[in-house]
Amino acid sequence: MAIKQLALVAFVALTLAACEEDRYRGSARHNIPIPSATYALMSEKGMSKDQPIIIRSFKKESELEVWKRKADGQYALLKTYPMCRWSGQLGPKVREGDRMAPEGFYAIAPQQMNPNSSYYVSFNMGYPNAYDRSYGRTGAHLMVHGACSSAGCYSMTDDQIGEIYALVREAQNAGQRAVQMQAYPFRMTAQNLAKHRLDPNIAFWRNLKEGSDYFEVTKDEPAVSVAGGRYVFNGGQAPAAVAEKRREDEVQVASLVAKGTPAIKLIYDDGDQHASFKRALASNGADALNRSASWGSKDVGISREDALASGPRVVVLDNSGKAKATVRAASAENDAILAAVASAPVEEPAKPVEAKPALAPRPAAATAATQLAKVVPGNPQQGPVLASASSTPVVPAAPAEDKPFLQRALSFMPVFGGTADQGVATASAPVVSVVPASPTTTSAPLPPRRANGLRTSRLDRSTAAYASQPAQR
Repeated sequence: MAIKQLALVAFVALTLAACEEDRYRGSARHNIPIPSATYALMSEKGMSKDQPIIIRSFKKESELEVWKRKADGQYALLKTYPMCRWSGQLGPKVREGDRMAPEGFYAIAPQQMNPNSSYYVSFNMGYPNAYDRSYGRTGAHLMVHGACSSAGCYSMTDDQIGEIYALVREAQNAGQRAVQMQAYPFRMTAQNLAKHRLDPNIAFWRNLKEGSDYFEVTKDEPAVSVAGGRYVFNGGQAPAAVAEKRREDEVQVASLVAKGTPAIKLIYDDGDQHASFKRALASNGADALNRSASWGSKDVGISREDALASGPRVVVLDNSGKAKATVRAASAENDAILAAVASAPVEEPAKPVEAKPALAPRPAAATAATQLAKVVPGNPQQGPVLASASSTPVVPAAPAEDKPFLQRALSFMPVFGGTADQGVATASAPVVSVVPASPTTTSAPLPPRRANGLRTSRLDRSTAAYASQPAQR
């Protein structure tokens, strides 16, 4: 009897376990619970499941943060999740099919939640928002989802997205009309800004930093609107502490540049993933990572695993923003990038051409005979004779003593248009110049050439600034 009871208990336990697993794989995935460990962490930090949240993502660091508001009204960091995959490059999404994951300020409303995603569960970021539309940018269904695969989305593991999805759902159920997502290219540190100071996207990134500064100083959600092709935060009014942070950061950036921080641009083969996943991929292979990260998703595999084998290419820029060297970094981490830059070939500065000393001007009283004497063979004071450009050898003049008296007398007179055979130099050009092989006419030298305001997570505000499209992924 006891054996039958034990068998029955075991059968019920197995059945319940199977149902529990199916419950969160099937149509009831919208009821994914917040893990008990996360509940404990919220309690420890003075948070509850019903309080509003903010999501922040960082491409270069491949991390996603969830912040939660505490009882005192300020937001605090709940958890940081390593990102399994993002695609494209640093910079905003511009058009459909460019594989770029969006950057900017977005809002996730309840209608953007998708528990029936092929990638376990997901939510639509709301791209294109009002800012994106003002630039005519295209694309739709840009998501945060499960599966370690991306073609313009932020991809988490299935366990991670299940937890994040549950946190967003509970905040929305408690009255948060839209969860703000701040999507950045990298953490807005002075070091990152100094290195990327000549990137074509730097003006856009500095605009995003205004919202980041407000959040980091006040620990409150910035009210976001769009005007004049820019994000505007809190109607353009920055508290004194926020303005002071901005000034301090600018001073630090200038100091880093003065100390020699290189200006760079990163080029990825196709996005990246957190270092923890890169290690797992290298150690265990793509199949093992896919099984552990995407147990509840459609089996799509790890996207472009070949692009994850190494870090980005680092383009070192000169002061005008032009590339002067390109090297491969081991990873996108700061130390790896600096090591790559240090290994870049150094361009040797062009050596200045040394000007040859000009020949001393000859005295005006110098006669043709004096000049002629210097090129007579055997004369101990003979000056240098430059080689002719012609292959015809220069024939030296015969000694004056061997010539008839009349010819010797005439040789003291300046002869113009003379040849080497005559052994006579012109009065206008010393013999130390190139001696022509054939008769030429002396002419004057040619002249020188000329050298040619909506706070969407508040219960009483609309989401117009973040207008989004429903998700299907």
